[in-house]
Amino acid sequence: MTFRITQVDSFTDTPFKGNPAAICVLPEAQDASWMQNVAREMNLSETAFLVRTGDTFNLRWFTPVSEVDLCGHATLAAAHVLWEEGHLADNEVAKFDTLSGRLEARRAGDWIEMDFPSEEPHEINAPPALSETLNSTWRYVGSNRLDYLVVLTSEDEVRNLKPDFIRMKELGMRGVIVTAMTDDASEYDFVSRYFAPLFGVDEDPVTGSAHCCLGPYWGNILGLDELSGFQASERGGVVRVRLADDRVTLIGKAVTTMHGTLTEAAVGEQLASS
Repeated sequence: MTFRITQVDSFTDTPFKGNPAAICVLPEAQDASWMQNVAREMNLSETAFLVRTGDTFNLRWFTPVSEVDLCGHATLAAAHVLWEEGHLADNEVAKFDTLSGRLEARRAGDWIEMDFPSEEPHEINAPPALSETLNSTWRYVGSNRLDYLVVLTSEDEVRNLKPDFIRMKELGMRGVIVTAMTDDASEYDFVSRYFAPLFGVDEDPVTGSAHCCLGPYWGNILGLDELSGFQASERGGVVRVRLADDRVTLIGKAVTTMHGTLTEAAVGEQLASS
């Protein structure tokens, strides 16, 4: 027995940009420790596994070191694979059952629209370690159930930031989002970067789930229900956001870059441990 695995670059339509994720559609549920081993082998910020259950798919996400509760770019990649490889017709909605509840994705021309929970931040007093981690001046610090949100004074500060990743691990949260408003000439409303060294990802190239926080924050500040953000990592990527009550629509593109096979030897490790 072998399993197909597909690598997709998310939040981009250009290979080797955006955020890569590995997607494996399984015939049946597999052991979590085996999935973690596959994710460690792939060594991407996320590897996602899907199992069909009726008209929905059970979806789980793994970094190289841990399973996570919410991931946007690997969900985008998963939906892209389901349509591209014929698991779903082009006009069908991709429905996912996850650790963060039901998520859905729809095709909209060349774009994919994903229905996600809003993760609006609340303002907090910044822990001392955060200042030492970022060594920067901020206008606002907030948090939600997943991450810290730090608003810096300029786009240049966001782009040039050099965090202390070892110190950042001591914060105990999934990650740290840094962001700033763009200038009037920009085609984007805000820029951001995302760091999650505690989960084995010093800097994530493009983070869909961070925009569940960024969208509500900047929507309130700018008085907008639809926004466009650029994540200013080395690879870079674009996330469009639409706000509605306690939900956030994340909109992006995806492109397949690689097909592979988990061999009989690799799958046999799962069978041997079952």
